[in-house]
Amino acid sequence: MKNNILLYLMILGLFSFNNYAQKGKVSNADKKYDNYAYIDAIKTYERVSNKGYKSAEMYQKLGNAYFFNAELDKAAKWYGELFAITSSVDPEYYYRYAHCLRSIGENDKANEMLKLYNEKSKDPAKGETYIKEVNYLDKIKANSGRYKVKDAGVNSKYSDYGSSFYNGKLVFTSSRDTGSLGQRKHTWTDQYFTNLYICDLTGDSLTPGPPKKFAPGVKSKFHEASAVFTKDGNTMYFTRNNYLEGKKGKDDNKITLVKIYKASYAKNDWTNVTELPFNSDNYSTAHPALSPDEKTLYFASDMPGTLGESDIFKVSINSDGTYGIPVNLGKTINTPGKETFPFVTDDNEIYFASDTHSGLGGLDVFVSQIKEDGTFGPVQNVGAEVNSPKDDFAYLIDTKSRIGFFSSNRDNGKGYDDIYKFLETRPIKCKYELNGTTSELATNEMLPKSKVSLYDDQHKLLKTTESDDKGYYSFDIEGEKTYSVRAEKEEYTTTEKTVTIAEKDCKTQLNLTFEKALCKVAVGDDLGKCFGIKWIYFEFDKSDIKPVAALDLAKILDVMAEYPNMKIDIRSHTDSRGSAKYNEALSDRRAKSTRDWLIKSGVNPNRLSSKGYGESLLYNNCSDGVKCTEEEHQQNRRSEFIITAL
Repeated sequence: MKNNILLYLMILGLFSFNNYAQKGKVSNADKKYDNYAYIDAIKTYERVSNKGYKSAEMYQKLGNAYFFNAELDKAAKWYGELFAITSSVDPEYYYRYAHCLRSIGENDKANEMLKLYNEKSKDPAKGETYIKEVNYLDKIKANSGRYKVKDAGVNSKYSDYGSSFYNGKLVFTSSRDTGSLGQRKHTWTDQYFTNLYICDLTGDSLTPGPPKKFAPGVKSKFHEASAVFTKDGNTMYFTRNNYLEGKKGKDDNKITLVKIYKASYAKNDWTNVTELPFNSDNYSTAHPALSPDEKTLYFASDMPGTLGESDIFKVSINSDGTYGIPVNLGKTINTPGKETFPFVTDDNEIYFASDTHSGLGGLDVFVSQIKEDGTFGPVQNVGAEVNSPKDDFAYLIDTKSRIGFFSSNRDNGKGYDDIYKFLETRPIKCKYELNGTTSELATNEMLPKSKVSLYDDQHKLLKTTESDDKGYYSFDIEGEKTYSVRAEKEEYTTTEKTVTIAEKDCKTQLNLTFEKALCKVAVGDDLGKCFGIKWIYFEFDKSDIKPVAALDLAKILDVMAEYPNMKIDIRSHTDSRGSAKYNEALSDRRAKSTRDWLIKSGVNPNRLSSKGYGESLLYNNCSDGVKCTEEEHQQNRRSEFIITAL
């Protein structure tokens, strides 16, 4: 509607001026105004099309011009012409065409277009998924180089793993021999049964101090491991063999499995050790992790409903201290193999170890974003440094300092399993941003204060902003989604582009260019700039008019028919490559060929002049001997239609 109002005001202003001119009351400003012609590009496109010229770009512009102004019947006409000559268009045009068809009662055809829209809009995501799976090593490589890793300084010659933060300290699991007379070894591994140990973390670097035993209240004669604590430090969840109050439980095969237990802190010790109600003698539950709000407990288990060897589950922690029913995290996280050692950050990321998601070998550490609706984002391998060809697991990170710990049995370690400390120098996930500029197509000049709107793939408006004083705009977005960005500016036709955000693209640039709704030209101006004509294309080393050139010349022809007093000087330029004499002769032939085409199409020869300038009037400094890019040379290869009279 803005463009229609603008056109009306322009016409009204022109009419008023003519009245004043007839009365002899014309100011100097009015005289200057009289030397301009106002050219409606959309009307030109329509007239050119009606004469038989076809172009997908032209039909898109015509359809969009009416679609954005809610003239859906007219938009349907031009979108129909678009689909009549090509189906290779952005899926968004299927949606727009369907919307327009609905408005004129062609519901069956609209449904057909919507079906095609849904199919085509989903195809890129399916293809992307396939590409990710095929090129997983490239993906891991892209996520590598983000960590500085070193020995944590707490390791023994035995097994040390599974750390957690507790009141500014580090609690971890170890099977080290502390010299206790009661220390027992496991017959399967010849390792001592594991216990919990604690050490101070000093300074901003979170450097671990000397380890010591954690607390006697939770120590048993079997394994204790993988503790996690509430923020107030009064509750802990940990893994232990099926052993409580001196009684050892066994499954149907007489094997003692592991369970998750809960303990409370009182009188300087951990007491009231109880097992969680969803435990069983016949399956294992282990490696608990708490959500940031401490209302959900994540853990690993092979309980009924497990998709593979072991899966990650979650269970709600109710306000009255009871628990919900465990829920499998599903196929995004879990595989037919083994998933274990979950850890959830206050950024709602879940880290876990898996031997089946695409990795470097053994257990690798992976991460996924927990979305607001409880679903999970794509699973990503955190990359080398943390991951190796051996088992890497039990990832822990402080999201403020980006310092953390993980466990591994990689080569050259101190013991059977070792704890490593890391500094993450670059996050794996990125804050997705869509940005760009708003500018005029013909001049490349920035157009500040343009209205820019963001739409989702169902054309629902999400956000609106305004480009700044330099024509720059930006939106915070989500990855792996498709968006449309629409820009509006008075005196210009509305423009819109669609973009799909790849998972790896943290920042995506989408520049938006406007065409003048009413192009204002005066004597001395280049008429070609109204339509973005920078170069009349010819075959290499030839001067015959190509079909694509004929379409651009048809626009010039139409304007000259609208303004019978307009005269044009056709100027052809080349870049500096080749000899100056050759370039001048070739450009002159092309300028004359352009003039001949317009004359054959009905323009009086007296209204046209032409000349080739070769490389004599370069647009930039790319003269002989100067090293320039292909884009810079292209700027010099240009066609101009200079208005000499109106």
